Amino acid sequence: MKFKTIGYIESPFKKKDEVPRQFFKSNYKGKIEIFEQYREALSDLDGFSYIYVLYLFHKNKGYRLKIKPFFGYNERGLFSTRYPARPNPIGLSIYQLLGIEDNILHVKGVDVLSGTPVLDIKPYVDVFDHISDKNMKRGWLQEYFKNKNKNEIEFHR
Repeated sequence: MKFKTIGYIESPFKKKDEVPRQFFKSNYKGKIEIFEQYREALSDLDGFSYIYVLYLFHKNKGYRLKIKPFFGYNERGLFSTRYPARPNPIGLSIYQLLGIEDNILHVKGVDVLSGTPVLDIKPYVDVFDHISDKNMKRGWLQEYFKNKNKNEIEFHR
């Protein structure tokens, strides 16, 4: 199976240590340039406020099955984290769609290196994509998130 890059993300980040750890902690604006042959696929996307963007962590080299996450101090299984170095280095973020000019998407919330290859874009639809479950399990993060909202969360580097 091969994936096709459909474009690239332009962001203010040139080095990994400059990148916010989660999209919801980023107010940075960026652009997504979609290749001309996919331009028609952008039709009707401008009616959505937010988009999912699937991309490649193209600068990552290798991965470990156990890692120390950005918050917390104990090693955890890779698949129980959002750590970017993975067997298949695919990333997922939700960006606010500010507008579309030709084949350029103007977005807010960028959290990747400039030049990151884009694999796909999908509309975020809150009616479908929001899970409301008072019994939501958060695994090893349950204690960390207890009595905190997402604006109070600290990220370790």
